Amino acid sequence: MAEKNAIQPSTLYLVGTPIGNLDDMTFRALKVFKEASLIAAEDTRNTSKLLAHFGIKAAKLISCFEHNQMARVDEILETLSQGGSVALATDAGMPGISDPGYPLVQAALEKGFKVVPIPGPSAVVTAVAASGLTPTPFTFVGFLSSKASDRRGELARLKILEQTLVLYEAPHRLTDLLRDALDVLGPRRAVVARELTKLHEEFVRGSLDELLKHFEAQEPLGEIVVMVEGAAEGTDRPEPDWQGLSVEDHLAQLLQEGATKTEAAKRVAKARGLSRDEVYKVATTLPRFSEQKSMDSDRGLD
Repeated sequence: MAEKNAIQPSTLYLVGTPIGNLDDMTFRALKVFKEASLIAAEDTRNTSKLLAHFGIKAAKLISCFEHNQMARVDEILETLSQGGSVALATDAGMPGISDPGYPLVQAALEKGFKVVPIPGPSAVVTAVAASGLTPTPFTFVGFLSSKASDRRGELARLKILEQTLVLYEAPHRLTDLLRDALDVLGPRRAVVARELTKLHEEFVRGSLDELLKHFEAQEPLGEIVVMVEGAAEGTDRPEPDWQGLSVEDHLAQLLQEGATKTEAAKRVAKARGLSRDEVYKVATTLPRFSEQKSMDSDRGLD
């Protein structure tokens, strides 16, 4: 076991950190922080406090946040090329999940360096597990646009999905999101989770109109996860005009609008009077479809 957990050279570690309660820190994460050649942090002030809490002195600590992460890539790759190990940490949760990290992961992989995730707390899974809504499948959306017209357009594209929708939102925009969701999706069941794992953790459950009234009367505070039940199974949905489109193009159009592979095959088969299995076989030849299938397989969704 000791050998398995030994810190490896030329390796980028994605370290999950507590989303609120520091007791959720893992032993493996602490080991990586102690032994890494370099720690790249979304906010060095927050990570410094975390390290100090556990009595850890970093070998080297640099910032790597949304607006400078591209400039940091070369420095981090240089450390990896010299045999060093790098720990990437965000303020809370897993790097790259609605947080900085994705460009660095891509760059490290392209250069042939190993990328190792160090699992930790996740606001997404934590919120869904206790929500009371259907836990699987769910679609993690992250933050919608802060611009009202764009946000409503994004919600319209999500309206057809039968999975539970999981979103992040800032407290000062929560009522705007709930209002738009109510207008676009209707009075579906929903849950607002805030301050997860912290002293004032709260789950507010109800319909979207009830939640809107609640948070109009009571200003929300803290980090927020919003979960909305998916579309009812078998609900009639307006189909895009597919006359003149090939089966391939029809599938691609639905996938681009946010439909899953199974939904796209089912809807194309129904619209055209074709066998669902036949359409599914065609769909597997599409580049976008194949990429999505691979991602779903990695997540164990097939």
